[in-house]
Amino acid sequence: MILDDNAKRILCAFKAAGYEAYAVGGCVRDYFLGVSGGDTDIAVSAPPPVTENILAENGFKAVETGIKHGTVTAVLGSESYEITTFRADGDYDDCRHPRSVSFVRDIESDLARRDFTVNAMAYSPEKGFVDPFGGRADIKNRLIRAVGDPDKRFREDALRIMRALRFSSTLGFDIEPQTQKALLSRCRLLENISRERIYTELLKLLCGKNVFAVLVKYQSVICAAVPQLAAAVGCEQNTPWHCMDVYCHIAKAVSFAPAEPELRLAMLLHDIGKPLVKRTDEGGRDHFKNHAAVGAELAKEVLRGFHASNKTTERVVTLVKYHQSIEDVGAVSVPRWFNRIGAQNTLDLFRVRLADLKAHNMEKDGVRREISAMKSLIAEAERLIAEKAPYRVSDLAVNGNDITALGCSGREVGKVLNRLLDLVISGKIENNREALLGYLKDNITASNSFIV
Repeated sequence: MILDDNAKRILCAFKAAGYEAYAVGGCVRDYFLGVSGGDTDIAVSAPPPVTENILAENGFKAVETGIKHGTVTAVLGSESYEITTFRADGDYDDCRHPRSVSFVRDIESDLARRDFTVNAMAYSPEKGFVDPFGGRADIKNRLIRAVGDPDKRFREDALRIMRALRFSSTLGFDIEPQTQKALLSRCRLLENISRERIYTELLKLLCGKNVFAVLVKYQSVICAAVPQLAAAVGCEQNTPWHCMDVYCHIAKAVSFAPAEPELRLAMLLHDIGKPLVKRTDEGGRDHFKNHAAVGAELAKEVLRGFHASNKTTERVVTLVKYHQSIEDVGAVSVPRWFNRIGAQNTLDLFRVRLADLKAHNMEKDGVRREISAMKSLIAEAERLIAEKAPYRVSDLAVNGNDITALGCSGREVGKVLNRLLDLVISGKIENNREALLGYLKDNITASNSFIV
């Protein structure tokens, strides 16, 4: 279904007023892809002031979200529909925004300004599908193709370079050769695009099912978006544990991580420090000592440049910092990792480490054993989280008041609580009030202090 009931009401309102109205762009593309749930954008022949009048006359709330460029948003309950007057864009000055727009009367002229053929289709109940640039054929052939001259499209708006990669990754489509050639030759224009815009597209790209192929094939674009990755390209790893250079290992690890933006972002950055610390011994074997700590600082630099949220930055940097810390898998204490970095961060750490291992040399028995052990740690972490296993002082069945009531005071209260937590985490005492108080009473001294 292309049109929901609200969209049909909007199109009918414009038709009744003597204007053309179409669903356009992504919702039409998604119809042919067999997916649903996205936003419905609408293009109309009515000028913006008339659009607002038609919406008001039909009881729709109108919000001027981009009136300069002919865009009004209709709000119907919790749903919103972006309505834009048919337009043609003028010249672009900044590789992103047109200097001016002019309103036109036909839908074909409006579609001609759009980025890719799969996004340059329209639909109305009366006229059916409008597809002047072959978008349906490109969907059938699984191609991303620029509308018109691809070089011009990317010079107009360089963010389209990242969008092309994003669509290739998420849809699993190839990029048509001329479009590919143009975006590769123009990737440096991304320097003119805001880091926030690039970041938004990058996160979507990373979560695509075709992400490995895109990251490898379009290395120059990815490195234009994240310059700190450039040193990883061609950085060999002459070690039995690896069979790819650092960049290709990164790309493979990204593809193995759960398709969650922050986890895949962590994998994109997890080995970013390796080229800076690489050392080759006399036997020709490469070593990357301390690369995780160095990579964590670089990851922080990348994320600050993208103006990522503090929450995302902290989570990703933590995962990069500790991703190499689980080498002796058999000695890992899940509750102690919970206590060290938090339960969710620990589960995430195990997941990214598993993705990292899957991108190692799978011919090594040791790698396969570590993968099996990591899967067991993930299962244990998930179980402990579900059981709400204690790993913080606040999770204990006693608190500071209980310790004070037994005669302890000052800093000793905190020391005792931490000792109790250590015993609970070690499995030496159950986390119930009776057992904990019993331990305290058994260890009280004549001076009202505790043997901790």
